[in-house]
Amino acid sequence: MDCGPKKFYHKHPFDCTAYAETYFSDKPDMVFADDTLKFPMMNFHYIFSSGFVKGDVLIDVSVGSLIHHLYSACDIFKDIIILKLNERCNMETSKWKDARTGAMEWKHTSAHAAKLEGKRAQTKDKDEQLKTAISHVISCDFEHENITYPVVPPLADCVTSLWLIDVISKDKDDYVKNLEKISKLLRPGGHLILLVSLDITFFTAGEHRFHIVQFDESFVKNALYKMGFVIDYCAVQKRRNESKLIDYKAVMFITACKTK
Repeated sequence: MDCGPKKFYHKHPFDCTAYAETYFSDKPDMVFADDTLKFPMMNFHYIFSSGFVKGDVLIDVSVGSLIHHLYSACDIFKDIIILKLNERCNMETSKWKDARTGAMEWKHTSAHAAKLEGKRAQTKDKDEQLKTAISHVISCDFEHENITYPVVPPLADCVTSLWLIDVISKDKDDYVKNLEKISKLLRPGGHLILLVSLDITFFTAGEHRFHIVQFDESFVKNALYKMGFVIDYCAVQKRRNESKLIDYKAVMFITACKTK
């Protein structure tokens, strides 16, 4: 393992396949499932099945090539647009969507989504439903105020983001700036859903350690409040595994409504 300076997700080569296999796979030695798979999927299912987050357009801007959190969303949103900062993650997500050879296997998560909905026999249907709902997988760049420049997507009814702002922000001030850029993708009255790790300083992907900005629950809530968001729902789960690959203390799922 590289013990030198921590690398940055958006500035250094990032192996999204190794990342997904380490933290999100169904391998027997994958110890993170309670925090990275079950906790977020349970909360996404709760939020979307409750009916107070709804609309037509959802934009997802998440780390890696993750799609497991979107199974519940495709029951609600007709148009899901996925933004990827890392070109390889863009390629891997498109490969899964198009069912190309070598794509990451997500059937264990589509099966869990079907189980949450009480439709155990419809795993394949959930996969196809999500692939159909994803209209675009496009690149983004946080160096621009409009992170999708030169593309201008429709304002979203919901924006979901898992860990991306955390890994590209060098410090808390930078996190707030990047959070503001994501909030511009959202229409007034729309909902922002974040999944973050609390009190973390690094994570490992492949042979390298990567930077991730450290903060606590109150920091995220205060940042959202100052931007004009009203928090509708928040759930925090203390870490449920032991591993030297990553040093977070808890994971937090938070849903907030944009009021202006």
